[in-house]
Amino acid sequence: MNRTFKTRYFAKWMGKTELTNDALCAAVTEMIAGLVDADLGGGVIKKRIGLAGHGKRGGARTLIATRQDNRWFFVFGFEKNDRANISHHELEALQDLAQDLLTRTDAQLDTAVQAHTLEEICHDQ
Repeated sequence: MNRTFKTRYFAKWMGKTELTNDALCAAVTEMIAGLVDADLGGGVIKKRIGLAGHGKRGGARTLIATRQDNRWFFVFGFEKNDRANISHHELEALQDLAQDLLTRTDAQLDTAVQAHTLEEICHDQ
């Protein structure tokens, strides 16, 4: 069973955009099929997601912690018109976060959801 989450930080950023949970879930479906924009290493991948009226090219860039199996954590996002990419230090921090998230048990993930540090999405998948 696939489990997809977004961090509190990502959810806060997402609230300032036109991104929806449905768009994130569609992106996970694409990634499961192998459509990943870049593997940044350390369990972090990059996926472009289109915004209304902008498409993928001018849309949002999302960074996801995953081993590309059954757990997907949206951890960071930015719009292309706001910045070109992330710094080396940001990538290292995201890789550390990915290692933490990807080693959690289902019980630990459930606890994080109850504490509102993670939000689980894509329930119907």
